[in-house]
Amino acid sequence: MAEGALLEPGDPAWADALRRVHHDVYHLPSYVTLDARLSGGTPVAFRYDEMGQVFLLPLVLRPVPGTGLRDAVSPYGYPGPVSDVPPSDVGFWSRAVRHMAALLRTHDVITVFTRLHPLLPVPLPALAETGTVVQHGQTVSVDLTLTPDQIWLDTHRTHRNQINKSKRAGVRIVFDDWDLLEPWVETYHSTMRRVNATGFYFFDLDHFQRLRTALGDHVHLAAAVHEGEVLGGNLFFAYRRIMQTHLQSTRDGQIWWADKLLYHEVRQWGQAAGNLVHHIGGGLGGADDSLFRYKAAFAAGRQDFHTWRAVTDPIAVEKLSGTPTPEMMSGRFPPYR
Repeated sequence: MAEGALLEPGDPAWADALRRVHHDVYHLPSYVTLDARLSGGTPVAFRYDEMGQVFLLPLVLRPVPGTGLRDAVSPYGYPGPVSDVPPSDVGFWSRAVRHMAALLRTHDVITVFTRLHPLLPVPLPALAETGTVVQHGQTVSVDLTLTPDQIWLDTHRTHRNQINKSKRAGVRIVFDDWDLLEPWVETYHSTMRRVNATGFYFFDLDHFQRLRTALGDHVHLAAAVHEGEVLGGNLFFAYRRIMQTHLQSTRDGQIWWADKLLYHEVRQWGQAAGNLVHHIGGGLGGADDSLFRYKAAFAAGRQDFHTWRAVTDPIAVEKLSGTPTPEMMSGRFPPYR
């Protein structure tokens, strides 16, 4: 017998599913709850059970302004669906996704948008049966099972030179000194202003304190310090031997190549702590841009980055933004936002 349900964060069935599947920090109820708070949405997870096997996808349900409807989006980062069923069993994944789309429609959810996890494979054809899969580019990762010498050799010589210059300039990387959180947030806001980020991304100090409370020992702060001043920092997750750079920033003005030293010492920290991989991320929206090339110079690991989008109520979407077309499904989604 197969059944699906939308779970609230406190439902034991959510934690039970996570105990059975390979997952990342983005799948934790505490993380999804915190993310939902940013958008005023409702944190949920869709769980599908069939013959003792399980499928789980965390989502944030958001009200569609001016309607009585909602849409679903994955929390910030790389959540994506997870299961104890291998991707080779396309049939199971297809049934789970179809069941999810049907159930969401009964909850007045008209579209779904999900970022897939580059390190946790899923059968893309199964998702494409009930929506559209878009490949945006690649992300970069450091294989922490390599020797330190090989990781260093995989780093572009320009980055290596600047890492050494940063050390000679007296920059120090300090881990988990949370008294440095507030000055680090100031450098984060400086970075957001430089890249002309929207207001949504100007997370305040309270948000980061709540993030620390929600994730506990799974969130870490590496701060670059020079003569008592915080030049920048790397806020990263370490969970189930997967590291994720969540946010990296630097202040305005002279930083003595602290950005390069941060990435270098964070990966060294991760290797010493027994992690298997450090996922650095990709370019803006997954593009092959200057940000991607900057990150690509730190490591040889590459993974494809995809999003999955689906229309669960075509009539409602047509009223809001016209008939869904292939161009609409592969462009900005959902189109009415």
